[in-house]
Amino acid sequence: MYTSDTSRALLSAQGLRKTYGSTDALDGADFALMAGEVVAVMGPSGSGKSTLLHCLAGIVPPDAGTVMYQGKEMSALSDADRSALRRSDFGFVFQFGQLVPELTCLENAALPLRLAGADRKEAEAAARARLQQLEVDDIRHHRPGQVSGGQGQRVAVARALTSDPRVVFADEPTGALDSVNGDRVMQLLTDAARHTGAAVVLVTHEARVAAFADREIVVRDGKARDMAGAA
Repeated sequence: MYTSDTSRALLSAQGLRKTYGSTDALDGADFALMAGEVVAVMGPSGSGKSTLLHCLAGIVPPDAGTVMYQGKEMSALSDADRSALRRSDFGFVFQFGQLVPELTCLENAALPLRLAGADRKEAEAAARARLQQLEVDDIRHHRPGQVSGGQGQRVAVARALTSDPRVVFADEPTGALDSVNGDRVMQLLTDAARHTGAAVVLVTHEARVAAFADREIVVRDGKARDMAGAA
């Protein structure tokens, strides 16, 4: 599936640089993601892998370099257009789920569609389908504080997929889980993403988690090395 021709990439970056104070978080990083591909971004703590994800998702602007999504440069979009893109085309899974505690699991999973203007019945029907796919439909009326960490993270994955995004950004999605629950979440995440055709950018420092990806990129000292082309 992978090709080094970035012109065919769904999402790509070239020469990304990002500095925080005197620290170079990214120092000329390149990246390419093909449609439907699962790519693991690996590296030690502080290597710049989460900064790379944030730049790719349009959350943080790079100091230099370009991010291209479907042939359009992200920096050329307005803040409103980037926000709209994150609602319509991107899904997000974070280490601690970040579910809204006042909402039920079903309402959390439906939230992206509700924010995009869908009516409640339509949004919750789509969300319930994702909860069923992630094997947590039985807790749909529970609030996040009433479910286990593994269940909550599956709800977070369902929320990320409810709007049928083109790209899912998962930042250490199993970091707060034990190995059994972590493996189950990763299996369900990658299976569901492949079922919907979504590409996944998976940030992790665990080789066990990266094994669920099609390809690995290692970020070290702010630079990215594609292991598909490594000798």
